[in-house]
Amino acid sequence: MTGGVFPQPGLDTIAQRGGRRFGSAIASTPGRTDAGSIQNPAYARLIKAECGMVVPENEMKWQALRPDAETYDFSRMDSIAQWAQQNDLALRGHTLLWHRPQWFPDWLNTYDFGSAPVAEAERLVTEHIRAVTRRYKGQITSYDVVNEAIDHDRNAPIETSLSRAMGSPEAVLDLAFQTAREELPEGQLVYNDYMSWEPAHRKHCDDVLRLLEGFRKRGTPVDALGIQSHIEMFSIDPATGVGPYAEREWRRFLDEVTGMGYRLLITEFDVKDKALPADVTFRDAKVADFARRYMDLMMEYGDHLDDVLAWGMADKYNWLQYFGPAEREDGLEVRGTPYTSDFEAKPLRTALAKSLAG
Repeated sequence: MTGGVFPQPGLDTIAQRGGRRFGSAIASTPGRTDAGSIQNPAYARLIKAECGMVVPENEMKWQALRPDAETYDFSRMDSIAQWAQQNDLALRGHTLLWHRPQWFPDWLNTYDFGSAPVAEAERLVTEHIRAVTRRYKGQITSYDVVNEAIDHDRNAPIETSLSRAMGSPEAVLDLAFQTAREELPEGQLVYNDYMSWEPAHRKHCDDVLRLLEGFRKRGTPVDALGIQSHIEMFSIDPATGVGPYAEREWRRFLDEVTGMGYRLLITEFDVKDKALPADVTFRDAKVADFARRYMDLMMEYGDHLDDVLAWGMADKYNWLQYFGPAEREDGLEVRGTPYTSDFEAKPLRTALAKSLAG
């Protein structure tokens, strides 16, 4: 299955039978054909064969769109939007506000909000969200409005230059969702975060629940929780032969989220295989096993679960290859996506197809 010959039916076709869509992140790299981007013909063929939806990997983030406080650069995001339209692919928005200082553009971290800081911070946030949503109005109807807003040292929403200007992180987050709702009365507004079912994520899940509860109490217009689902095997459970996972606690978390009326999305799926041995056949089988367990559980929430997106479809172009905590000590590629770097379908692709069909 190399050279652009992919299994049929595609993952999106299978997902649509269950009332949802399957998609992937994709990039725009003008002048380069060696990335997981629309400019790479081989990768583009894979995306078109398997996906009914795409989401920009980085091109909509403030670092990409906002070189300074007064100007925008939509060129790379526009190219993805145009490519998606030409190929009849739905498009998600990611993200209107990544509320973490390390992912703010430098100018925003050091911005002088002047003598009226609240009004100036509100202007920056509202004008940004209006500019983005109006530009892609009619094409993008589901947005990760806010991404990763938890400070794990404080177990509370994170402080940023914007939150200090406006008085609290909650004021910034609420404004972001309120502005998005004004622009997209019928749109799906998502809070997106990286909690998952591993035991190490339990406190993070509790923090996210408190955040979601706060949104409901304040009447903040949040429709869904985006579960990134970068599931991880940093150790192995002898009882299962795959990474440890806390199924009961994860179900409790999902039950509480859906009990508050939130929809669910899987927004950034891939698998970290750091604890597995080098042998490719063995490793691929264990990655598929772990993913199937996770996806089968998520599909049990099918009445609440909308779109499912991978964060890249081929190993070579997956962010885990250069994300330090996920990198393997033996220096081998992380095999966490449905396809090899040579565009061959792996057992993980088969596992996803079976879960989506089930």
